[in-house]
Amino acid sequence: MKLYEYLIVFLVSMVPIIELRGAVPIGLNPAWNLNPFWVYVCAIIGNMLPVPFIYLFARKVLLWGSDKKYIGKFFTFCLEKGEKGGRKLEEKASKNGLFIALMLFVAIPLPGTGAWTGTLAASMLDFDFKRSTLAVLLGVLIAGVIMGLASMGVFGGLSAVLS
Repeated sequence: MKLYEYLIVFLVSMVPIIELRGAVPIGLNPAWNLNPFWVYVCAIIGNMLPVPFIYLFARKVLLWGSDKKYIGKFFTFCLEKGEKGGRKLEEKASKNGLFIALMLFVAIPLPGTGAWTGTLAASMLDFDFKRSTLAVLLGVLIAGVIMGLASMGVFGGLSAVLS
């Protein structure tokens, strides 16, 4: 087992914005020759590890730092991003549909729609911790499958067949 490469996948999946969406393609790089299953597992664990901390502490830390001299602009940006994501989720779903909306928001592999932003949005909306964590996990699982298939060229092959 190539522990070093799997560790890189794990650590990259923890980085905001990049998350699993960047870690899976890195891990599935043909030069590394890693097992896709273990790349998927490492990326999911790494992406989900920060979620409880984000939910429980990020909002408080961002509010605290939003008026500080050097970090205020960045913290305010992060707060606004979380609030914007939360408003989008609320607009698209009723209270009961918020679970599905959060899961789909995290599942779409686009920049700014991952576990970090989804969890921050759930925290801003005071969405239940257990339900939001489960919705984020399901979204991360779906995003991992999408990114894995895309990294292996499945979508390119489908477009060639369907053209």
